[in-house]
Parts: sequence; structure tokens; C-alpha cells
Amino acid sequence: MNVLKDSEFVFKGQQGHYKGKVRDVFDFGEELLMIASDRISAFDVILPEAIPCKGQVLNQIAEKFLKATEDIVPNWLLAVPDPNASYGHKCETFPVEMVVRGYLAGHAWRTYRDGGRELCGVSLPEGLKENDKLPQPIITPTTKAKEGHDEDISREEIIAKGLVERGKYEELERLTLALFQRGTEIAAKQGLILVDTKYEFGEKDRQIMLIDEIHTPDSSRYFYQDVYAENQQKNLPQKQLSKEFVREWLIENGFQGKDGQKVPEMTPEKCEEISQRYIELYEKVTGEAFVPANNTDIYARIKENVDRFLERKS
Repeated sequence: MNVLKDSEFVFKGQQGHYKGKVRDVFDFGEELLMIASDRISAFDVILPEAIPCKGQVLNQIAEKFLKATEDIVPNWLLAVPDPNASYGHKCETFPVEMVVRGYLAGHAWRTYRDGGRELCGVSLPEGLKENDKLPQPIITPTTKAKEGHDEDISREEIIAKGLVERGKYEELERLTLALFQRGTEIAAKQGLILVDTKYEFGEKDRQIMLIDEIHTPDSSRYFYQDVYAENQQKNLPQKQLSKEFVREWLIENGFQGKDGQKVPEMTPEKCEEISQRYIELYEKVTGEAFVPANNTDIYARIKENVDRFLERKS
């Protein structure tokens, strides 16, 4: 199956092009085109092989959740001209990512396991074990690094450094918790627990907007509701749908993104396994069957669909 590793497109009216870890952004002045590639990153490193259908999964889950939350906060999305492409408002991005956690998992657990009882200025209670539900959801922001690793940061540091003014930051916190609650409710209907996720916000004409993707396996972690309580009681690992399984595989093979470490071989079988996990999450979280797009020539398909959209738009 053909995969989309690089988006070396040139579109009519395009004013610039930025390549992110997994998405490529094309600047059209007041608006942007975002193409979700099949690249995969972990520990802020782009892994050497692309994953079939990954970009389509991310793009289409994001579309569904942006539409399902637009009553809470306006978002950037205007159109989806291709299964891998979204088009929308260009916003002035807030330089922080709003990470929200309902359970002690992933980075939060690793911090806690190693003796930390505070994360991004938020105190964590004693006596918790991995994957326990927290007393209430907590917000643990990170900086948005253009290169390298995002860094944990507290609410007080964000405001003191002038990254986001107090009033706006408090509004971002309110919106983050409301979005997490909505995501939790939608997940529950599908037999899933939304464990943690992150949101990014921007401003256009002084209005706060939700940007980028939301509630996808790259930005979120889900547990299966039906086995959660039993697994916790028996101290068993939780069955989960997220990109964490990729991180765990890398850790097991001696890679955590540190200098001198080598990414383990990503065989075609491993790439296909990761692809199937992404598709499983799509189907579980949306309740719909995943229909792969025609990937015989994925580049030609995207170019044709986006060109047609831009032509109609003009």
C-alpha cells in the first residue's frame, strides 16, 4: 500500500510551506491547508518508516471531533477536501499545549513512579498506582517547541513569562476541561475511557479558536471500559488504544529519543501492526467502519482533490 511520507506539493495561491513532525502546512494567507502524512513520531523523533492509513485516520477522527465540539468553542476547520487534508482559518497560535489528564498514566505515571508528587505545579496525592483515576482531571501544560522536546510548564510560569495573559489562560483552562468532558462522554458511549489528551488553541480576530487535531491516537490515550476495573484490581496493564504502544515497543528496544540511541528496525510487519492499531482506534472511537481511501497513487489523489477544491473556492 502506498504511504504519504512527504508532502512536496505546490498549490495555486500557496504563499508558504511548513513541514511539521507528522503534518505539512500550506499557507494561503488568511487560511491554511494541513495535510496529515503517514509519518509517525515518538519521543519528538520522526521514525524512519511511514504507517499505512495513519494520516487518514488522524484527519478523519479530528474532523469528527471538531464538529462534535464546535458548540463549546469555535475551531479552525472550514473544509476537508481529501481524506488526508483539512483546510481552515489561519490563527495566531498560543505557545502552549493544554494537556489534560483524568488518570495517572504515561508521562504522569513515570514522574510519579520516580518519586515526583507535583506535575506542572499540580500536586498529586499519595497512594496512587499506575492508571488510577485522579480525584479530578488536571491540566499539565507543555511549551510548544519548534524543534526538540516540548517541556512541562506550570500555570504560574506561563502567566509570569507572559506566554499567555492571565485572563486568556484562565479561559483556555475552562475550555480545556469542557472539551475533555465532552470527549469523555463521547468515548463512554463507545465503551472507552478518555484517559488524557491535549488541545491547542489560537486566536483569529481576537476570538479564541481550537486548532490542529483533537481526540486522535496521536494526541490522546483511551482505555477499554469493560476491563478497566478488573485490570486495576488485579494490577494488570490496561488494554489501551493510543500511540503509547509504539513508545513501549521503542523503550523495550532501547530507544527513548536520547543522544546515541538507535531506532529499532521497523519491518513491514511492524508497520502493518501499527496501522491496524490506528484503524482499530478509529472504529472504536467513532463507532464506524474505516474505509481506506484509494492509495494506489496517494500523491496524485491528494493533489487532484485539493486542486479541485481550491479551484471551486476561487
